[in-house]
Amino acid sequence: MKKINIIGLGAGDLEQMSLGVYRYIKQQKEIYVRTDDHPAIVELKEEGVVFHSFDHVYETYDQFEDVYNGIVKQLLETEQQEINYAVPGHPFVAERTIQLLLASEQVELEFIGGQSFLDPMYGALNIDPIEGCQIVDGTDLKRDELELTHHIIIVQVYDEMIASEVKLTLMERLPDDYPVTIATAVGSKQESLTTVPLFELDRVTTLNNLTAVYVPPVKEDPFLYGEFSILRKVIARLRGPGGCPWDQEQTHQSLKQYLLEETYEVLEAIDEEDDDHLIEELGDVLLQIMLHAQIGEDNGYFTIQDIIQSTTGKMIRRHPHVFSTVEIENADEVVANWDEIKRQEKGEQGEEHSILSSIPKGLPALLEAKKLQKKAAKVGFDWDDAAPMWAKLQEEIDEFKEEIKRESKEEMKKELGDILFVIVNLARFYDIEAEEALLGTNRKFKKRFTYIEETVQAQGKQMSELSLSELDVIWEEAKTLEK
Repeated sequence: MKKINIIGLGAGDLEQMSLGVYRYIKQQKEIYVRTDDHPAIVELKEEGVVFHSFDHVYETYDQFEDVYNGIVKQLLETEQQEINYAVPGHPFVAERTIQLLLASEQVELEFIGGQSFLDPMYGALNIDPIEGCQIVDGTDLKRDELELTHHIIIVQVYDEMIASEVKLTLMERLPDDYPVTIATAVGSKQESLTTVPLFELDRVTTLNNLTAVYVPPVKEDPFLYGEFSILRKVIARLRGPGGCPWDQEQTHQSLKQYLLEETYEVLEAIDEEDDDHLIEELGDVLLQIMLHAQIGEDNGYFTIQDIIQSTTGKMIRRHPHVFSTVEIENADEVVANWDEIKRQEKGEQGEEHSILSSIPKGLPALLEAKKLQKKAAKVGFDWDDAAPMWAKLQEEIDEFKEEIKRESKEEMKKELGDILFVIVNLARFYDIEAEEALLGTNRKFKKRFTYIEETVQAQGKQMSELSLSELDVIWEEAKTLEK
């Protein structure tokens, strides 16, 4: 089996290298090295050490992962049964080629020293990592994994392109002018620390193979208002000792009305096509969810993590065409597959008495009617076209008129309910949300009636002073203005 001796060149120049590593290198006839761009290599070459660099591989591929795989492939294909391979810093710190070699079953590895850049980095920046420190890869920076209240050191910021990607990712979480420090060649004679506002990160000329970016912890609360953890702390404080008396008194039952109200305000914001309003109203719905989650945690029953875990698991289970190998051709098949998985899950929890039993109680009547009809339609209890629905509507209207003649309030209410139920069926057939349609009419009525009030007030009159026909003229004016 091939053997590769892995040498860590350290973070700085030759003076920073340990005596043992230096002596080992001097004894070798030749050494493969990931890159020549390291201060110690320049000095070692002057002392006669022969290096074979893989810098040419960087020019062959567009993606860094391909570069690293290419280097490992060439290392494994060398003719010698034992070779030396040197990498910057410490072999186990920010060195992807070493991880790829470890995953290979074709080679035996032996590690020979090396100091990482981290110790000189802590010293250069005057930071204590025990306060919380995150080391992340600039070539694969993930926005949601950043801990903004910790020291963040972003490594492998080789060039302007990577710096630009890092900048854009950070700007999604931080202000554009947030100060960041560009640390290059720390621990060597060429050490350079440059602090710039975030938006200038990719305009600095000192970016190279030895560059890292330091992001200091965020200490100002407003910069953290977009963090989920901060929202959770705010809700916990409102409900906790010394918090808000109103929030402390709330229960799941008492909050029901607010969740319903906020949901309808979201629908209104969607209809208005007002993004700022929608942000506000969705935030109010999120607030209700967080309050319910905190009540659950206060009572020792569940936490927000339980809610998130349940939802995440459900989404993965019910989307096997995304997260597994199931193939789906269109949206209709997605819905059918979802319903089948849901049915199986419900079956595991105990058989339902009716296919209608899964419909939640307390829904608005029009929405509940639609859900009842959709459930029944799935087992064939539905009309294929609209003609019998229109006939049924006329039948129900006639029956309603009969009860009016009889002056039977209770029967009139039943027949009116039947009329509304058929109208919902028609709306479903024509792919119209009955609930939204009625909400739209309510808003339209409110807008027109408000116009009447304002017009009458401008005339110096009271509504009661005008006849219905006079008011209707103003109503028609409102309709005209809408067009």
